[in-house]
Amino acid sequence: MTSPATTRIVIADDHPLFRGALREAVRGVVSEVAIVEAGSFEELTALLEQDGDVDLILLDLTMPGISGFSGLIYLRAQYPAIPVVVVSASDDSVTIRRSMEFGASGFIPKRFGADTLRAAIAQVLAGEVWLPPDVDPTAAADPELAQLRDRLVTLTPQQVRVLMMLSEGLLNKQIAYALGVSEATIKAHVSAILQKLGVESRTQAVIAAAKIAGGQWRPGDAPAG
Repeated sequence: MTSPATTRIVIADDHPLFRGALREAVRGVVSEVAIVEAGSFEELTALLEQDGDVDLILLDLTMPGISGFSGLIYLRAQYPAIPVVVVSASDDSVTIRRSMEFGASGFIPKRFGADTLRAAIAQVLAGEVWLPPDVDPTAAADPELAQLRDRLVTLTPQQVRVLMMLSEGLLNKQIAYALGVSEATIKAHVSAILQKLGVESRTQAVIAAAKIAGGQWRPGDAPAG
């Protein structure tokens, strides 16, 4: 068990070499630190359910179990007190701005070197926001996308998980089995998702999620199940 003075950081990335680079960057700026690693979103949620006393999550957008911004949306809804910094190879201005709109505390492109990683991590742990210097986070968003985003963030954490599974083309009974709930519960979640997103079918819900993700949230066939 860590002492009260120990900073606890979770590195969520499916590339062991990059997790190692982040681990060294963290240790370069935090003397008393406990680092936990996750190679998939399932591993990450299991870690947090076991112990949610975390000071910072470093999150890759494209690790297994995450489609687009779904993982970030889920973490901000389920664990609003834990800062999440996106560390991604997809570092165009739109991806960065949307990450911040969905509640990230910073965005660190993977292309940056160790010195920048250390500086960014130190700034976020100090309670500040870190972004690449060439990014303007105040750039105006598309009104239609902004409306979709505002609807998407009203989903509960469980509804986000259900929508993530819908995007993979899973049936209600498959989602119910994976989440350990009844099929009736999943049907209720799907109905709530449709209402909150202002759409009429599960396919339209998945398309809306894909649109807000800028193509990163790839819809499956979304069967009627």
